[in-house]
Amino acid sequence: MAEATGEGTVVKAKKAPVSRPFSGFERMVAWRYLRSRRKEAFISVIAGFSFIGIMLGVATLIIVMAVMNGFRTELISRILGINGHMIVQPIDGPFDNYADLAAKFSKVPGIKMAIPLVEGQTLASGKGGAGTGALVRGIRAEDITKLKTVSDNIKSGDLVGFTAGTGLAIGARMADQLGIVVGDDITLVAPEGDVTPLGVNPRVKSYPVSAIFEIGMAEYDASIIYMPLEEAQLYFNADGLVQSIELFVNNPDDVDALRQPIEAAAERQIYVTDWRQRNRTFFSALEVERNVMFMILTLIVLVAALNIISGLIMLVKDKGSDIAILRTMGATSGAIMRIFFMTGAAIGTVGTIAGVILGVVVCLNVESIRQFFSWLSGQTLFDPELYFLSQLPADMNFGETVSIVVMALALSFLATIFPAWRASKLDPVQALRYE
Repeated sequence: MAEATGEGTVVKAKKAPVSRPFSGFERMVAWRYLRSRRKEAFISVIAGFSFIGIMLGVATLIIVMAVMNGFRTELISRILGINGHMIVQPIDGPFDNYADLAAKFSKVPGIKMAIPLVEGQTLASGKGGAGTGALVRGIRAEDITKLKTVSDNIKSGDLVGFTAGTGLAIGARMADQLGIVVGDDITLVAPEGDVTPLGVNPRVKSYPVSAIFEIGMAEYDASIIYMPLEEAQLYFNADGLVQSIELFVNNPDDVDALRQPIEAAAERQIYVTDWRQRNRTFFSALEVERNVMFMILTLIVLVAALNIISGLIMLVKDKGSDIAILRTMGATSGAIMRIFFMTGAAIGTVGTIAGVILGVVVCLNVESIRQFFSWLSGQTLFDPELYFLSQLPADMNFGETVSIVVMALALSFLATIFPAWRASKLDPVQALRYE
């Protein structure tokens, strides 16, 4: 631009326009480098493997964490659905006034119901002679209807016979093992039986089966028998007594705050245990396994991020002349760094998004997928006898999924910094000389 003055004409150079960070020009060049050409086929293959690795890593993390969360949620709900959140046991003698105590406990704020119990180990056998160990739980008729985990999962029969005080309710797997259907008799043998001049004889008695339930947890469906409380007291020589009172609370995490009100309501010496104490080893093992699996599966995403580094370094070497031309045209080292950063970050971002979509789809259909692969292989995957559950659960946690996405994106972005920095420090003269 020329400007006339009294002393002559002064020419002012017009400043070259400076592009803003992550401008359209930089995005266009980055996108161009993502598109493959024939001579860049090997680089494109590495980028493709990086994309697939990040996608599978994120999807695997989401699926495994969701399944483990589902296992934990289902196990807690089923264990606490059939067992009380708090167990009250006597110290100074059996509970003979259990009805009054149960009524007092039920009035404590935060407690849903109190169930008196008589428990004992027996040997159960069916008409075919097959036998299995069983835990007999004596419970009142009005209480078993409140125990929704059992009363809402009656597979066959009903609780009419139980309410009448004669029939028993047994698990579906026990019924299958013993070949018993509703209406058949089940024989129970208790080791602590009647005292005779010749010693203690085991107590043997048969009862009709009025209901068969299926909770969905194999261990319980194969081992628990519910018996009317009065009959259980007679059978286990505990007439008018109970061994414990199980308390079901509104919020299982508030058991510590309920200890003092329960002890005050009992007005006698009692021993109180909660579900965390009774299952501490089991749930601690689940938590440790969950954390270890997260760390191990994170390595998949880390390996894919390392592939991004190798792919970008090769791309930088291949595009040396292009970088030199861009620098001579006025592109700053920061612009070059951002271009290659966006190139690598795009692989990580798209791979992460694809992994999230794949993981969500699999989690929503995990049981159907399990059944398909079981049919395809001809074997039972996740056998309920080993995994305790009749179907494979998946419970996606929003916060956990977000943390997986953030972790994958962070690793992908970090992996692009070094190759992008190397590209920005490339000397244009040397790059053109070696081309």
